[in-house]
Amino acid sequence: MCAAAVSLPVAERRLDLPDEAATVALARRIADLAKGGDVFALRGDLGAGKTYFARAFIGEADVPSPTFTLVQIYRRADGAQIWHFDLYRLKEAGEAIELDIEDAFAEGISLVEWPERLGALLPAERLDIGLEIPKGVQTQRRKVILTGRGRWAALLDKVLP
Repeated sequence: MCAAAVSLPVAERRLDLPDEAATVALARRIADLAKGGDVFALRGDLGAGKTYFARAFIGEADVPSPTFTLVQIYRRADGAQIWHFDLYRLKEAGEAIELDIEDAFAEGISLVEWPERLGALLPAERLDIGLEIPKGVQTQRRKVILTGRGRWAALLDKVLP
């Protein structure tokens, strides 16, 4: 017998981020509300600013993109672990299991670049952060769509400027 799917609350907000400082401020506000078990799905094309956002979220200047290592783990001052995944090179979702992604989702704070590569492994309760460079713009301006699912649906207004 299949368990009935639980419907999670969903909320969406759209923002214009005029510069890098606005992107950093948004990432820090979200990071301040993050707790163990939270998953942040960073979406966007190459160069959209996913890794830049992750660096600001983590709060360390030296945060390399985990494109080749696939995952980097950081420890916050409060002891929580932040798992930064870059799944661009995954060929199938099952490969993420070898990265201990299930443990990260259960206990850590997870930043996931290229979350679409996870398919059904991506938790339903999460915050999707879609970054986009507006067409014809050659500055650090970004558009962001925040889609909160579950607990993050109620927290979206707390991260707005």
